[in-house]
Formats: sequence, structure tokens, C-alpha cells
Amino acid sequence: MTSALTEQLAGIVGAAHVITDGDVLDGRSIDHTGRYRGHAAALVRPGSTDEVAAVLRACRDAGVNVTVQGGRTSLVAGTVPEHDDVLLSTERLRDLGDVDVEERRVRVGAGVTLAEVQRAAAAAGLVFGVDLAARDSATVGGMASTNAGGLRTVCYGNMGEQVIGLDVVLPDGTVVHRHSQVRSDNTGYDLASLFVGAEGTLGVITALDLRLHPLPRHRVTAICGFADLDSLIATGRAFRDMEGIAALELIDARASALTAEHAGVAAPVDGAWQLLIELSGDTDLTDRLADALEDADLCGEPAVGVDTTAQQRLWQVREAVAEVLGVYGPPLKFDVSLPLSSIQEFATDAVALVAEHAPEAIPVLFGHIGEGNLHLNIVRFDLTGEDERALYSAMMTLIARHGGNVSSEHGVGTRKRDYLAMARTEADIATMRAVKAAFDPTGYLNRAVLFS
Repeated sequence: MTSALTEQLAGIVGAAHVITDGDVLDGRSIDHTGRYRGHAAALVRPGSTDEVAAVLRACRDAGVNVTVQGGRTSLVAGTVPEHDDVLLSTERLRDLGDVDVEERRVRVGAGVTLAEVQRAAAAAGLVFGVDLAARDSATVGGMASTNAGGLRTVCYGNMGEQVIGLDVVLPDGTVVHRHSQVRSDNTGYDLASLFVGAEGTLGVITALDLRLHPLPRHRVTAICGFADLDSLIATGRAFRDMEGIAALELIDARASALTAEHAGVAAPVDGAWQLLIELSGDTDLTDRLADALEDADLCGEPAVGVDTTAQQRLWQVREAVAEVLGVYGPPLKFDVSLPLSSIQEFATDAVALVAEHAPEAIPVLFGHIGEGNLHLNIVRFDLTGEDERALYSAMMTLIARHGGNVSSEHGVGTRKRDYLAMARTEADIATMRAVKAAFDPTGYLNRAVLFS
């Protein structure tokens, strides 16, 4: 990072938005979990798509690596710089357009948070299809880059299903505006989808057109307790394809115990496993919920919420889990997808594997059971260095042995790049590398992400 480049970047974005202070850069070079740390040379905060393009051209021409940062909520170290990078933050890309109620869409800057999109949609009587516990800090640009899923995926799909247009700056500084006002547009390559899930390796998303959905008039929420995981999975299997399903969330009793102790949020049902179910639609679905649970093997009666206050209280049982995971220090996180038929055996084997490597640790399992997307978090975890890598590698191998995918909704980032071959063939990886090389021949953009 030369003084000449610093001056050039200041000329593009303004001196106030080029930061080289060591303390600021240290804070920006650690991941959301607190486990992984890198090193950056500067933080640059462009305020427009054109400024992003100029910054990328300057850094490419100077041979300086760039790591893109949004809300920095990545759980796989996807925004941790490893090559004295320039950090390109999208936080100033804050435009939030008027909601088009007739077409159910809104155009937003990449730095707009999920919560802001949700509020704008709700004010127009609509709903945005993706919801995350990190809604107040996660930005829609980062969510699109990782194809985030979340709490409503079983109903609305992942982030990719919500993106109907975008602006993206390519590594050479070219700006692609891919927008259409028609719902059916099958002209040429679907370029927009290429950048969704690419984790910033092919370009920087600067603005998006997002699909919105009608707001359901009725919701009913329930938490059910189960003595064993197989019974919960059987019930989840019955609900996941049901008309009106809005959410289907797994919580284990270890997670509930943590939230009860440290967040004052106790589960309202007994059982080693809990299942949060939400149905939504234009009519009251309480009877449908009751009928579907009639033959379920429950531990006692479910807790049911039909009004907003009761529903929020039940949702807090699930969302409070994220708040308490760091109570014993940075947890070790695994975001995986598994066939429903493998989840019980995986859960048993994973607990045994953790006990073998870290007897004092507590494995906590929760996630989106409708998609088989689980978040295994190991808390009270003190292993570092080679010991941590040994457990991580063993867990990745266990996931693959049970037919799972090493990455589900959080992306690969830098943390899982060494395990890409467990989920993709050599031909797959070679093709992805070829696409990367076509867009970014020198590999300077998000160099540490996805590929070893």
C-alpha cells in the first residue's frame, strides 16, 4: 500500500473515507465469531457504484488485493483479509428506493440492512422473504453474495429467489446493470444469478432489485417438544411441504438451557428436542396445525401462539440462541446441510466426536430443519491451532460421510475452502476456477475466499 495509492483512493472517495489507522483496521480484520483474524492495509468506503468501479481499477492496476465487506456478519471468515488487503466496504451504499406496491419490488443499495428492507416492505403492506437473526447488521449485498437463507427459507426460498436485478462492478471496473421491469425475462445468460452466491469473487454487488411478497393476514406459531430427534424429523417432514408452512426450526435442549440461563428465555415445553412451526395464510390455520400435530409423538402439549405478542415470545426461544452462543467465548461453528434421514445419526456421531476432541465443550444444534440446514455450534471451546484444525477437519469428514454438504447458507468463505472438494468434483472446481479467471485474471478480488 503506497502513499500514491492512498492519495489516489482519497481522490476517488474523499480523504475521510480512506482509513489507515491501525486500531480501526484491526477491528475490521477479525471475523464475526471472534475466532479468525487477518491484516489489512487500508479501509475504503466508496459512496456510489462509480466510486466502487474507480477503487477497483486503482487497486487492480497497483497490484493490491481487495476484500469486500458488508455488515461483516460472515460466520466462515468470508471478510477476513489475508494479504494486506484494501478493505472495500459497501456501508455507504445506502439508497433505499420507494416500494413498488403494484409490482412488489424495491431497489436498494448493497449497504442497506435487512431490517431496513423489512421495515420498508411492512410499511407498504408487504413482506421480504428472507429473515435472519442478524437482521440489524446483515446487509442485503452481503446476503446476496452468500445466497443467505434463514428463518423463512422453507416458505420463500433463499436470497437468490428474492433478487430480480442488480448492479455489479466487475474486477476490471466495468459496471453491469442487470435490471428488467418484466417478470419473465429469458434473454441471454442469467448474469444476475452468477453473482448471487459467488461470495464477492466475481464482482462487487452495489445495488439490488428485490422481490417482495404479500403480507399474510393470519399466522399461527407453535413450539413442540420431542423426546427423540427421529420423532421431530418425522413431524418436520410432514410439515415442510404443507401449504401455508412459513417456518420450521429445530432447537435442541442444550440450546434451550443456555438461553434460559443466560438470556432469561425458557422453552415452554419439555423434551430433548424442540420444533418451532409457523403457518401463515389468508385464513386462520390453527385447526390445520392441530390436525397435523394430532398423530405426532410429542412430549406433552405444544405451546401455541395465535396473537402477535405470543408469537414473538415463542420466536424469542429460537432467536435467543444466537445471543448466548458466545457466553463462554468464541464458539466453533459448522453450517451444514444433511438429508433428513441422516440427521439423527449425524447428531449422535457429532456429539461423540466433540467429546473425543474437547470433553469440556458443549455441542449446540439448531437450524432450519425444513431444508436439513443445521447450525452446529461448539461452545465452551478452548482448542486452538492444530487441535482446533484436527476437530474441524474430523467434523467436515463426518458431514461428508453422512451425505451432507460442507456449506449450506453461510458460504465457503476462507474457513471452508480446504474442504471444497468434499462437496464438489474436480470438474466442478475446475469450472468455477475458469469462471473466476475469466472475470478476475489476476485473482486480486476476495483472493482468500472460496479457493485454496
